Amino acid sequence: MKIRVRDGLAVNVQDAGGDGGTPLLLVHGFGGSSESWGSEILDRLAGDRRVLAVDLPGHGESDAPSEPGRFALAAIVDDLEAVLAALDVDSAIWMGYSMGGRIALGAGLLSPRRVSGLILESACPGLEDAQARAERRASDARLAERIASEGIAAYLEAWEKVPVLASQRRLPPAAQRALRNQRAKNDPAALAACLRGLGQGTQPSLWDALGHISAPVLLLVGELDEKYVRINERMLAGMPAGRLVVAPGAGHNVHLENPEAWLAAVESFL
Repeated sequence: MKIRVRDGLAVNVQDAGGDGGTPLLLVHGFGGSSESWGSEILDRLAGDRRVLAVDLPGHGESDAPSEPGRFALAAIVDDLEAVLAALDVDSAIWMGYSMGGRIALGAGLLSPRRVSGLILESACPGLEDAQARAERRASDARLAERIASEGIAAYLEAWEKVPVLASQRRLPPAAQRALRNQRAKNDPAALAACLRGLGQGTQPSLWDALGHISAPVLLLVGELDEKYVRINERMLAGMPAGRLVVAPGAGHNVHLENPEAWLAAVESFL
């Protein structure tokens, strides 16, 4: 279904499951969509609670703005709040992967009344160092320019070479093709704007605010993603209501690379 948010932009939402338990709001990563979670995970989670899987603006079947400011963290959190309000959901457990995890973490700080829990998969609170942020903004701007000028093929070529995603090359060929086909459905101008407006170099660092998260938190990472294991160990130290699970045999995308371990951790937390 499509839900109109504050400025008339349409956000696509898959709404499944029943009324048992606290609803789940699933927020995918950059270049993903509600399809990224896979039918196995969606069906399993929707077996005993309501599950809302969104296509973020510029992704999937949602509208695709091309202004970077439309992708600012506060703007996207506001969009997702509007989705919950339209569906008569007072509060949800926000489950975010990668960029979606940064968005969910931002919601826990900007709109805590809407957040009853957080499941953050391969998430990061941002970059603390000003120089690192500047370098990341420049890197994202170069990639955004390439995507905007050369189209979706340029995005696919660049994104599949990102070091943190290297473990996905171990997936079966059919799974890799499905992942590429899903990524290819996105709008290149909107992806470029998202990089400029919501990249780690643009987003403010949330490290110093982690202690203000009042909701229970599950941090979930793959053991092969050593960089994010270190990040999440440090996040855990600053989150009194946090719990960390390191999934074996998985890299950055745990729900794709080891769905059973992912489901076991998530269902235990729920």
